[in-house]
This record gives sequence, structure tokens and C-alpha cells, in this order.
Amino acid sequence: MTLQERRPLGILELDEGISVESPLRTPRPGSLLNPTTFDRPIITETVQGAWPDTVIRGDSSLEDAYVAAARRLVERGVAVISSDGGFFIRHQAAVAAAVNVPVAMSSLLLAPTLLRQLPPNHKLAVVAADSRHCHPDLLGLDNPTDLSRVVIGGVEGGEFLLNNLMRPPVRTDIEQIEKEVGGCIEQLRRRDPEIGIILLECTGFPYVKTAVIRRTGLPVYDITDLCRLTLASVF
Repeated sequence: MTLQERRPLGILELDEGISVESPLRTPRPGSLLNPTTFDRPIITETVQGAWPDTVIRGDSSLEDAYVAAARRLVERGVAVISSDGGFFIRHQAAVAAAVNVPVAMSSLLLAPTLLRQLPPNHKLAVVAADSRHCHPDLLGLDNPTDLSRVVIGGVEGGEFLLNNLMRPPVRTDIEQIEKEVGGCIEQLRRRDPEIGIILLECTGFPYVKTAVIRRTGLPVYDITDLCRLTLASVF
């Protein structure tokens, strides 16, 4: 089956005020928005009002906009719906209830499964764009013992988040992203040497996943892994 014959992956996009002609519209290799990442077409719909800073903080008033954009993707024939923002997970339940295709809004959905891959004395590290808003209630873990085995860090205060909060955003060099993500992970591992798996929350982090694996020697998961798993279940 060729790329064109596969049903598309639908992506709910941030509202970033980027023109169609902007170089920022050209997806980097390995990114969520690059068709070659999944060997199938990508279709996007912007969630009106979902600016990066608003999404990171959370705004329940936008839920209708998320649902409307998801329904437009279904009308356009997508096989699966994901999103270009890990904090879109706040609207996972509402979108999943509104459409009849699989919905995988954030890599954070993987947290319960990844934790169970580890021995009881090991921990899961979640690396977010902004750990100040990556609250434990977004992880789908109710057991206090499970929650105690999760450590959360972020790259807030760095160039990557600053650039992404601009309107319109500015693209950050991959080397800088690698530096910031790597630095965050080093801090987490110094504090918690029991870390056994790393989960990247931000959809801007898959660019540096291979480098993180090489640097840490640990399994690393991101949104593209969740999408591949979900897409493998449909034509």
C-alpha cells in the first residue's frame, strides 16, 4: 500500500498565527507533521484560540474548539487523531467521545503502560516543555505508589520554550533543543538515579530523541511512538 493509499493521520494544531508561506510550515524530518514519519498522509486542523501559552496553562473554555476541529478531521477522512501539543491531553476525553476514530492526543497517555515496563524500584522520567504545568493528574495514574515512581522535569526558562511562546513562534535550532532536553535529563538522573525510562511530553522533542537515547542509554518514548502504535491498528 502506497503512502497516498493509506488513510491520513489527523493532527489538531496549535493556533500560532503562522502563514501558509512561512518556513515554519515545513516540517522537520522525524517530526509529528512530516508524512514520512508515518508513511501516510498528514491532515491538520487548527484549534482556534489554542495558543501555546494558553494550551500549556490549560483553558477549559476551548474544549468546544477542540471538538469542532476533531470533527472536521473526521469529515476529511482521517484514520486516527493526534495533536501537536502534549498538553492537549486535557481534552483527550472530550475529543474521544465526540468522534468515531481512535484518538491519541498526547504521549502522556503512555505513562501508565511505561511505568509497568519497569521493575518496582525504577522510575519513569517525564520531560515536558514546561514542568510547572505538567501536573501529575495529567498522567492517568491514581495509585499513590505509581505516582511516587514518576519524576517530572522541563525546559522552562530556556530558549526553546521562549521561542515557542512568541506570536508567531520562532524555530529553535535542533542543537539547542538537544542541549536543553539533555540538561534537564541530567539533572533528573542526578536527583533520581533509579530512572529507567524517559517519556518526552513535548511534540517538539522527537527531533532529539535519537540523541537522548545515545546520551542516556535508556529507552525513550515520544508522541510519534504513540501515533505509530495507534496507526498500526487501522488501514
